[in-house]
Amino acid sequence: MEDITSIRRSLQLLCVIAIFVTAYFAKDLVLPILMGFLLALTLSPLMRTFGRAGIPSGISAVVLVGTAAIAILSLIGASAGTVALWSDELPQMGIQIKAKLNGMAETVETVRRATEEVEKISEPAGGTQEVIVKQPGFLDSAMTAGMKLGGTLVVSLVLAMFLLASGNMFYIKLVQSFQTFTGKKRALSAVYDVEKRVSRYLLTITVINAGLGLCVWLLLWLMGLPGAHIFGIAAFVLNFLPYIGGVIGAAIAAAYALITFDTVGYAMLVPLGYMTLTSIEGQFVTPWLVGKRLEINTVAVFLTVVLWGWLWGIAGALIAVPFLVVFKVVCDNVEALQIFSHFLDSNIRTTNGDIADKATIEDSLHAT
Repeated sequence: MEDITSIRRSLQLLCVIAIFVTAYFAKDLVLPILMGFLLALTLSPLMRTFGRAGIPSGISAVVLVGTAAIAILSLIGASAGTVALWSDELPQMGIQIKAKLNGMAETVETVRRATEEVEKISEPAGGTQEVIVKQPGFLDSAMTAGMKLGGTLVVSLVLAMFLLASGNMFYIKLVQSFQTFTGKKRALSAVYDVEKRVSRYLLTITVINAGLGLCVWLLLWLMGLPGAHIFGIAAFVLNFLPYIGGVIGAAIAAAYALITFDTVGYAMLVPLGYMTLTSIEGQFVTPWLVGKRLEINTVAVFLTVVLWGWLWGIAGALIAVPFLVVFKVVCDNVEALQIFSHFLDSNIRTTNGDIADKATIEDSLHAT
């Protein structure tokens, strides 16, 4: 019996490793499919509303996905020109930042010169031949990245449209795959619960992030920062990265503010205001609107962002938390996966599912 258990666990571990290896090498295939499913889940509450109004699912799917496509293209179009202009001025921006932070720049320059002197001393008398590998230009890299992003978005949008237009077809097929009435009922209940909870969460978070982006835009515009709308768009996108996204956005805003405003003190008000808004959103707005039902502990969130960021880069980091929410809700509804749901939960619960208080937790530790 122990041998069978060991073999089963080994096979499970190999399956997990195989899944991650496949995800790593099949990024270009899996990523748009995953994004398409997440987009379909996000739009499903609106799809239900259109259905109750008597609008056919095909028309509703085209309208919703078309609106989402227009919104995405509008965001890209609104930021593309300014971002391209900034990319051409990056060297000059770096020089200006060094000039503002003169003391720090001098320290860095001193260390660099000392390092060069050490390297010269350690070189052989005959010198070394330096081989320079020419890298692709910025324009070529940008065009390649733009084409891949465009292809990913097209596949995701088309897949989401087909999923929404199919209505309840996949639910019916899932129910038909079970033999007993109890199994059919349990599967249908679980699927509807997953769709309802995840779709509401994703749609709410998207609206919250859009509101945060608008507030960041208005604040930086009132402070006189040129291109404030770019940082509003960045805040909307980066806020899908809990904890890390706000820091990245504030750092970028701080760097640009340093080369825009005359004094360092006033420039630092930009990241301070940015972080204030993200803190208000994270501590008050999101908990109030989302509630406690989908809370996930911070360690699981951080590790998930790191893992998917390592696997798929920025795109993986951005969809890591929505994917973790989907996985958590699935675990809540599948009895065999309850152990994962328990570890992902941010609270310690009693056997009947209630949140345990501090005294109960201490009693359990002493009893152990």
